[in-house]
Amino acid sequence: MSGTRKTVPKLSLFPLVFLIFYEVSGGPFGIEDSVKAGGPLLAILGFLVFPLIWSIPEALITAELGTMFPENGGYVIWITEAFGPFWGFQQGWWKWLSGVIDNGLYPVLFLDYLKAVVPAVAEGPVRVVSILAITAALTYLNYRGLSIVGWLAVAVGVFSLLPFGVMAILAVPRLDFARWLVIDLEKVDWTTYLNTLFWNLNYWDSVSTLAGEVQSPHISLPKALLYAVLLVICSYLVPLLAGLGATELVRDDWSDGHFANIAVALGGAWLGWWMEASAAVSNMGMFVAEMSSDSFQLLGMAEQGMLPRFFARRSVHGTPTLAIFASATGVLLLSSLTFKEIIAAENYLYCFGMIAEFAAFLWLRLRRGDIPRPYKLPLGLIGSTIMCIPPTILIVSVMVLATFKVAILSCIAVLFGFGLYPCLGLMKKNFVSFAVDAEFVKAKDNKTGISKDLVDSQVSLLRETA
Repeated sequence: MSGTRKTVPKLSLFPLVFLIFYEVSGGPFGIEDSVKAGGPLLAILGFLVFPLIWSIPEALITAELGTMFPENGGYVIWITEAFGPFWGFQQGWWKWLSGVIDNGLYPVLFLDYLKAVVPAVAEGPVRVVSILAITAALTYLNYRGLSIVGWLAVAVGVFSLLPFGVMAILAVPRLDFARWLVIDLEKVDWTTYLNTLFWNLNYWDSVSTLAGEVQSPHISLPKALLYAVLLVICSYLVPLLAGLGATELVRDDWSDGHFANIAVALGGAWLGWWMEASAAVSNMGMFVAEMSSDSFQLLGMAEQGMLPRFFARRSVHGTPTLAIFASATGVLLLSSLTFKEIIAAENYLYCFGMIAEFAAFLWLRLRRGDIPRPYKLPLGLIGSTIMCIPPTILIVSVMVLATFKVAILSCIAVLFGFGLYPCLGLMKKNFVSFAVDAEFVKAKDNKTGISKDLVDSQVSLLRETA
């Protein structure tokens, strides 16, 4: 790094809400496939029920553990604290790879919307160059600072959601409530339906990876998660109810970009153009939010001695330069996948990470009750266990319904992580500098009564060996 690092402001509540919004959602762009796969009633019920059994439990767990360990790295630290450095590293690998796969989707979605106006970006060299240009421009925004990313998320969020509000108002005189109740269970594509819901309502834990950059995280993080949950649910249900209730149902039309067609039908070409522009900038918001989470996760892991020290180096803007570059490289390598391939692959890997997080949450409740929890879910161990059962069943369902190809590729990625662990150990011993002074919470094990001074020699991923 050259030059003197600027004083970097911490993220305040308002931009944090929109950053979470874009890490999870970004608006209703991409939910159209839920109607095509399940029909109107199942789509509506999915975005009503799914948050109760998945989004809210995940957000509550993130609020408790994120304020318990308000450090960059987030869920990697949770898993390390519960199950040790090997599984902490695996969690970091699964979630980073899942996040990078997720980010590979946004240039694809952006061009899917843009090709209606600029057909040249649909395929060929123009599409490749467009993906490179989009990725480079948005990566540069991440390099310029997390505060810029947060306020950009606010501006993009307002601009992207406004046309859906206008569309909803215009739809009111045309609403036919009976259209919401259409269902045909024989034509349900359960794999696409569940993957679409899962993809549009997960990643609540992503904000934990940059908790160290948040102003008063013990206060801001739980509040931001609550407001973001409400914002996400409304941003899905309002357009869905308006679009389904005000237009004739043709299920095959409900695919990426269909809301723009509905906007034209209800308000005219001007609203359709606004919707297209909103889709474009919304993908920009999702990209920069996801890259922030991914890159600060790598920074946090490096600060704790889990990755080479160079991943923790910050630019003059306070951003992790090499971690951002690594995430951008992964996005470019994966951006050639199709929409369905991307969400299926990332969902499968994400499932591994979420199972580990639920287990860590319960284990830390059982064995590490002495660690201060600025925000604590008002449930005991039994209640917390019951809360985790429905989302766990959902995770298993998503994994069982995955195609054989997705399951095999995901398992290969998991095995690669197992092999990467000892390779990094050799690098630490012989070639590359790792941090060796990370400090963790001093605590006492509830069961054994043994005092633990959790420093790098105990919890760092790759210990120095004698």
